[in-house]
Amino acid sequence: MEENLSLKAFVVLMKASKSVTDHVKKDINRYNMKTTDFAVLEALYHKGSLTVKQISEAVLINSGSMTYVIDKLESKGLTERRACSDDRRVVYIHITEKGTELMDNIFPQHQEAIEEIFQDITDEEKRTVIDIMKQLGKTQTSEKELRNREGDL
Repeated sequence: MEENLSLKAFVVLMKASKSVTDHVKKDINRYNMKTTDFAVLEALYHKGSLTVKQISEAVLINSGSMTYVIDKLESKGLTERRACSDDRRVVYIHITEKGTELMDNIFPQHQEAIEEIFQDITDEEKRTVIDIMKQLGKTQTSEKELRNREGDL
């Protein structure tokens, strides 16, 4: 029987993803935070003020759940909502000084935890992984767009 490399690649990818996700969750739990809270703060910390939709796209959380996460972060004084001066319908989520101080303290430790995951992988191998994952993501995005267009016909 011939080995199915696509199936094997899929299984290895899923196992690696679970392992990495578990490692990251364990690290984030050290800061007494939920993964979603950390993801939102991290996006705002690195990208600046964003709309709820932009945050949802950045951290891959649906916008319905996002409102709940942002409400919790806002009640802790880590984020705040600010109206757009050009369009009153648009509200930006902004990381507060308290949120920035928190991320200043914990993000370097989190980055070290990420470095641990990749410690035995060379920079060239990391570039290869990045290229392959981008290619895989683009292939799936292209197929999804094609199916969506066909559904519109």
